Amino acid sequence: MADIQAFGSNPAPVEGVGGWLLGQHRGPLTVTDDFSVLDDPVEQQDFTQDCEVKGRPACESVLLVQGMYCAACSDAVESAVAGKPGVLSAQVHAATRRLILRWDPALVRISDLARAVGDAGYRLLPLQQALSVSERQAETRKALWRLFVAGFCMMQVMMYTTPMYVTAPGEIEPDLLHLLRWACWILSVPVLLFASGPFFANAWRDLRRGRIGMDTPVSIGILVTFVASSGATFDPAGPWGSEIWYDSLTMFVFFLLGGRYLELKARDRTAGALDALINRLPERCERQQADGSFESISLKRLQPGDVVRVQAGQAFPGDGLLLSAGATVDEALLTGESHPVTRRQGESLVAGSYNLAGAALMRIERLGRDTRFAQIVQLMERASTEKPRLAQLADRIAAPFLVVVLLAAALSGWWWWQINPDQAIAVAVAVLIVTCPCALSLATPVAMLAAAGALAKRGVLVRRLQAFEVLAGIDTVVFDKTGTLTRDRLVLGQVLVRPGLTSRQALELAAPLASVSLHPVSRAVARAAQEQGLSLPAFSEVQELPGLGLQAGQGDGLLKLGSARFCALDEAGLLEAGRTVADQPCSYLVDASGWLATFVLDEGVREEAPAVVAQLHDLGLETRLLSGDQAQAAERVARQLGIQQVVAQASPERKLAEVLALQEQGHRLAMVGDGLNDGPVLARADSSFALGHGAPLAQAQSDFVVQSGQLDELVEAILLARKTLAIVRQNLLWAAIYNLVAVPLALAGWMPPWLAGLGMAASSLLVIGNALRLARPPQSRPV
Repeated sequence: MADIQAFGSNPAPVEGVGGWLLGQHRGPLTVTDDFSVLDDPVEQQDFTQDCEVKGRPACESVLLVQGMYCAACSDAVESAVAGKPGVLSAQVHAATRRLILRWDPALVRISDLARAVGDAGYRLLPLQQALSVSERQAETRKALWRLFVAGFCMMQVMMYTTPMYVTAPGEIEPDLLHLLRWACWILSVPVLLFASGPFFANAWRDLRRGRIGMDTPVSIGILVTFVASSGATFDPAGPWGSEIWYDSLTMFVFFLLGGRYLELKARDRTAGALDALINRLPERCERQQADGSFESISLKRLQPGDVVRVQAGQAFPGDGLLLSAGATVDEALLTGESHPVTRRQGESLVAGSYNLAGAALMRIERLGRDTRFAQIVQLMERASTEKPRLAQLADRIAAPFLVVVLLAAALSGWWWWQINPDQAIAVAVAVLIVTCPCALSLATPVAMLAAAGALAKRGVLVRRLQAFEVLAGIDTVVFDKTGTLTRDRLVLGQVLVRPGLTSRQALELAAPLASVSLHPVSRAVARAAQEQGLSLPAFSEVQELPGLGLQAGQGDGLLKLGSARFCALDEAGLLEAGRTVADQPCSYLVDASGWLATFVLDEGVREEAPAVVAQLHDLGLETRLLSGDQAQAAERVARQLGIQQVVAQASPERKLAEVLALQEQGHRLAMVGDGLNDGPVLARADSSFALGHGAPLAQAQSDFVVQSGQLDELVEAILLARKTLAIVRQNLLWAAIYNLVAVPLALAGWMPPWLAGLGMAASSLLVIGNALRLARPPQSRPV
């Protein structure tokens, strides 16, 4: 795979890596850089789509911001483009470094906005390129080099400063002591100029834009420590005194870089499910030519109708039909189906699913944004870029808190200068370092992103991260009936027959009639006969009377299948004779002699539904059924599942009114549905779930999309939401306790700068490590 660095100057076309090879930049980008490649419509297909903002046409681009190290960077990126002509909105998620940009193509070009972000010291990359293996390796290598330099120099400095700590004053000759100080100074220079580079670059970038970022106090602390130590080295009798802090300088830089590196790895892990999903499609594929041979081409050159060969272990590049005899396919991330499925010749294949065994031929039908895969990626991109309410609150607190940190450090340094000038600088630096609010800003987004990744592995897509906070506080779950608690088709339950006739024989007579109709009742009878492998006699002519039933000639009379009225039967008499069942849909079979059989139909309550409703009750949640079906059908399903509250024959308007009434009574509810008429209530409910097989409108209005359609995932999502909110509270509590304890210690002079750096790094790592517990598979038990 080609090594892609960043959008830069002189892009050279390279097929298969997004159409260009990008040069590496060191330092802020300038207006001379060429970003015109971003305006290429072919390249924009990967990261831009059309949308509407307040009724006006616009474009929406999803890009990754390179160069972000903390939550304050997200505000810097947003402010770099916000307010520019043509920019409708810009939102950056600190934990995933993703930017969602809505802009008017008639007023601004995406290259102009990328240049503005470049001038602010950041780089924009399409997700597919930014998440490539080479890009990740380059970022990791650079971080490891800085960590190595800081660690190596720290050990050497500690070796040279140890004699100063373990000997009494005057024990070391002044010339030798001066030599040790100079050795420490020389070893600290690489730490200052190379290892600390990201801190200084970020701080300078923020200051140039009139902002105070989280690296500003860190950079000031590093610089003050080095300058004061250098003054003591060059002139021990001067105003800086004779104390040096090279050991503290190198140690806290090492600890901070170690924390940043671990944060980088943890951040990749929390966003791993989304990254894996986006990168499932191959960059190249094998297309069959007219002579039957295969050529390797870029995915962008594929067209609907092309035939491609997909090797074992590769992902299918688009939606299409299987041409090979069979294929074993992994669709776990796309459908939630954890077991491999077998596809036969002529069956559909989904883009992004993996071919597990042998080469497979497929004909492409849909590519790019027309595929189901692209729709899923879009849902997850939106979720990963959203800022939850608690995260927004933390960011708002963090910005003014940084100003307080700088003032506190200045005041503490001034105060200690009156008491003990030798310790004043150390105290001021410790306050600067220890109070950086990184843990506070990371507390919420990493937890919610880890939870979203855990659900994505189960095939549940989170459309809004804010939904976790809401879902954890619900007290009522409202279900739609058809297609949600029941299957989206009728199934044959029992068969009541005339004495002397078996249910199998009755099916053999009814199935030839039912097989010619698309009516749900007929399809249920035909399907039952097919499942039993019955041999069906053929009728010369079958006539269907819409709304009534079917009939065909048989001997001297007619064989009829349909309603009691169509078959000239008295339902009350049938019920008294035990030949039908009340409150359930039935179809009747009659011949010239009269009643032959009754086919009792059922809506087919989902196998997992009773257990899911029972689990919800165990969690202390109330359940309700809100259906547009007849009252008898809705109440029958409710009785089977143990749901007490039922509203039937509800129009979309009535459903919305019921939800509003519940909310006015103080209920916080989650709505579960799949139909087109569920869209309004899904949008209005506090939290909402749409099943993966449901209507697109229902999915568009929901917070969670259950790809597998299994109701079990509803319980898992509620459990995980409760656990997520508990961990967010733990993280916020820890960040608050850490500052309440560490700040007084630093102000009192009991915390040296190196320990302050260790505390700052440890607090951020503790927050991330606690959030990573959410990445474990959720267990079906109350939290």
